Amino acid sequence: MNRKMKIVEGYWLLFMDLVSITVSYTIAILIRFHKFRWVDEPELHFVVFIGFLLFCTIYSFLFDWNREFLKRGVLVEFVAVLKFNVFMELSVMAFLFMLQRGSDVSRLVMGYFAVLDIFVVWGMRVGMKKALRIYFTSKSNIVKIMIITKDSVLDKTVSRLKGAMDINYEIVALACVDADRKGVVIDGIKVNADGKDVLDLARQMPLDEVFINLPEEDKEYVKHMIYDLESMGIACHYNIDIVERPSKEVRVGSFAGYTVVTYSINHFDYRRMVVKRLIDILGGLVGSLITIVITPFVAIAIRVDSPGPVFFAQTRIGKNGRRFKIYKFRSMYIDAEARKKELEAQNEMHGLMFKMENDPRITRVGKFIRKTSIDELPQFFNIVRGDMSLVGTRPPTEGEFEQYNSHYRRRISMTPGLTGLWQISGRSEIVDFDEVVKLDLEYIDNWTLGLDIKILFRTVWVVLTGKGSK
Repeated sequence: MNRKMKIVEGYWLLFMDLVSITVSYTIAILIRFHKFRWVDEPELHFVVFIGFLLFCTIYSFLFDWNREFLKRGVLVEFVAVLKFNVFMELSVMAFLFMLQRGSDVSRLVMGYFAVLDIFVVWGMRVGMKKALRIYFTSKSNIVKIMIITKDSVLDKTVSRLKGAMDINYEIVALACVDADRKGVVIDGIKVNADGKDVLDLARQMPLDEVFINLPEEDKEYVKHMIYDLESMGIACHYNIDIVERPSKEVRVGSFAGYTVVTYSINHFDYRRMVVKRLIDILGGLVGSLITIVITPFVAIAIRVDSPGPVFFAQTRIGKNGRRFKIYKFRSMYIDAEARKKELEAQNEMHGLMFKMENDPRITRVGKFIRKTSIDELPQFFNIVRGDMSLVGTRPPTEGEFEQYNSHYRRRISMTPGLTGLWQISGRSEIVDFDEVVKLDLEYIDNWTLGLDIKILFRTVWVVLTGKGSK
């Protein structure tokens, strides 16, 4: 299991187990005494309750009883829960007897709790198992992987990976570097690249990781491939061989039964990424409520100023090439996209972005909502959905993305954000796309939760002062 899955699974299971213990112990008290009270010695029963919580926490982290959680069946799960509860009750009771207080605890409360907790924990875990499977296989969490290999081991590699990969992996592409196998279907997956166009395909498709199995292949060819893929922000699993190159993260381990060296220029602590996502959800919900409140007023102004819809939707490129619809309040006339081609010669931005100071496509209301960043508010819905983050890199358009080289592609190796270093660094003064890329990569390479908080505070200041807005 990859680290992200293990951390998410482990913390959620611990939380649900603690909730189950709390619920079971509360119900046991209510059944025994018909109302909630801690009998004659509240401190003793509080100690028992805390003892259960501490045992659960220690047992979860030290004994790793959640190993293979998603793979084990309902009956195996019941046996594991039964064993957990037996050990928990015996341990807590042994501790109470060591304190010479074991005889003071209500036997009926302990009995009721034992039965209740077995079924409550088991039921919660069965439900959590289904929820985690849905979560890990959802569109935003599925890991898209390409297999690059040779004709002689193509079938074997595909079969072995499909049989051993975690549930959150999806093989989206096959490349056979030494033979023309394009169009051939291997175990339900089409071969869609050869040695000449495999890197071009990787640049343009939604892709998170690559598995390379090239036995006896020329090392220089393999090194070049890994360097290029890594520079795009794509993690590479290379079977057995070692590439001599320092990287931000190099892990030697196993992947679906193979011994691999994994190269990744990005390395994020998934515990902190979970916190980042929780902040995104909280901030996204607050922002969405604000958006809902002001939408009627903005809508009236937009419709009075110019005909057309209130909202503008456009396909943008998200993390590692995923496409999503970004939402904004409409700030341009409805024919803005068609007129863009006529204005290309007046582009004031060097590179792949388009920017024009006095853009005639912007409406009068549009100038105001852009100046105040009100047009960006509907993106809070994108944040709640997980398409975007509060802080990240700027999501490119499809047209920009199609022109990306490997260096540019790495800027989308992290979830795009509503704000970022580019937005707080005087975006209206930046006229070179390479400078935007530089700021985005600086953010990715130096990311911390503290940096996100700093950017959020500076964003508020930029919005209030209008500095750098366009």
